[in-house]
Amino acid sequence: MTLKTGNLFLTLSFLALAGCAVGPDYRRPQVETPAAYKEAQGWKKAEPQDQAPRGAWWEMYGDPQLNALEQQVALSNQNIRIAEAQYRQALALLGAARAGYFPTLSAGLAANRGQAAAASATNLSAAPVGNTDRLSLSASWEADVWGRIGRGVESNQASAEASAADLQAALLSAQATLAQSYLQLRVNDTEQQLLERTVAAYEKALQITVNRYQAGVAGRLDVAQAETQLKSAQAQAIDLGVQRTQLEHAIALLVGKAPAEFNLEANGRLASVPDIPLGVPSELLERRPDIAAAERRAAAANARIGVAQAAFFPALTLAGSAGYQASGFASLIALPNRFWSLGPALAATLFDGGARSAQKEQAIAAFDSSVATYRQTVLAGFQEVEDNLSALRILAEEARVQQAAAKSAAESVTLANNQYLAGTVSYLNVVSAQAASLGADKSALDIAGRRLVASVTLLKALGGDWRSGNAK
Repeated sequence: MTLKTGNLFLTLSFLALAGCAVGPDYRRPQVETPAAYKEAQGWKKAEPQDQAPRGAWWEMYGDPQLNALEQQVALSNQNIRIAEAQYRQALALLGAARAGYFPTLSAGLAANRGQAAAASATNLSAAPVGNTDRLSLSASWEADVWGRIGRGVESNQASAEASAADLQAALLSAQATLAQSYLQLRVNDTEQQLLERTVAAYEKALQITVNRYQAGVAGRLDVAQAETQLKSAQAQAIDLGVQRTQLEHAIALLVGKAPAEFNLEANGRLASVPDIPLGVPSELLERRPDIAAAERRAAAANARIGVAQAAFFPALTLAGSAGYQASGFASLIALPNRFWSLGPALAATLFDGGARSAQKEQAIAAFDSSVATYRQTVLAGFQEVEDNLSALRILAEEARVQQAAAKSAAESVTLANNQYLAGTVSYLNVVSAQAASLGADKSALDIAGRRLVASVTLLKALGGDWRSGNAK
């Protein structure tokens, strides 16, 4: 290698090391966050609780069986495994992108036999036939002068981080769905107990009515009405089995089991709605995994603009090769048979019909789209929090009124029974009072179930447990 060629090589190497990345540097898109939630009045502010377990927000419901099921979700849920596999794919792509920083080395060993071109068309037999054996080692390295490789790594890094956030979002979603299904199943069990008590009371009322009919103080209509009321309550109790089996099957799927292999014993213990302290709205930007994933995708799209812009500049490749070539393996590795080459190469596309410009415009549009998606995800997060805060506030008031209605309805049943036994009212009054009381009790349970579901949805909307500094 001559001195002039060596100086050119050193100069290009220096330029490669001192190169700068083209394209815009990423800045997180600005979003407007309110100072406080609209529905935050009357709610307790979130406070640090370092001594409390972090991330296990479902423990606030105080149900050991729910805690055990939640632990199985991360291990056995198939959607979580899909998200985890996608995260590993993203890490592999990041590793492949980082490999561009390093040179590519390759080795070759070849043995050929052939005939060289003849000196003239009339003397083909004079063309020599011989062997050519070759042992070579080559290396090439693309200098990242314009930051194409660096921007590619930056994009894949952000994509991997987005995939990690997707994994956390899938886990949080599965955990929340499991909690909602489980709590609804326990509401179902509580309603089943209510109907069992109701059926027992109706059976007693029917027996009293039959005795009065046999004694001649009540008509057959009273017996028919009592039987109708009893059978209706029994049918409602049977119908609850449809919803319960479906909820049980849904829970089995969430913990990665076939419905035939999963069973939950009935338990009428109903959890209370936990006291959920609130933080400031800006915390959602850090704690919600879906928002974090959308922000990271915006960063990845921004880096791809730099990749597209770098295509307008020439690529600098430093390549070298060395080895041995001879007519036989026996004398292959010898100094006279050695060959080598070393030098830089510049390659640039002079005309492509506007393809690179179109690719750059596409990258810019993709970034604009990802920014809008990020901002929309943030707004949707605020909406989910406000929706469930208002739902819990309104349902709490409704529950208070409904409990009073249920208490009054139970009292009306007692009064109607006493009046019927005294002969001052017909049995229709008793039937109406019983139906109203059962309806009031079922409405109270329905409201309790909706409050529990809304509390889980609120915790999910907040990104999980407020005690954890980030999504778990």
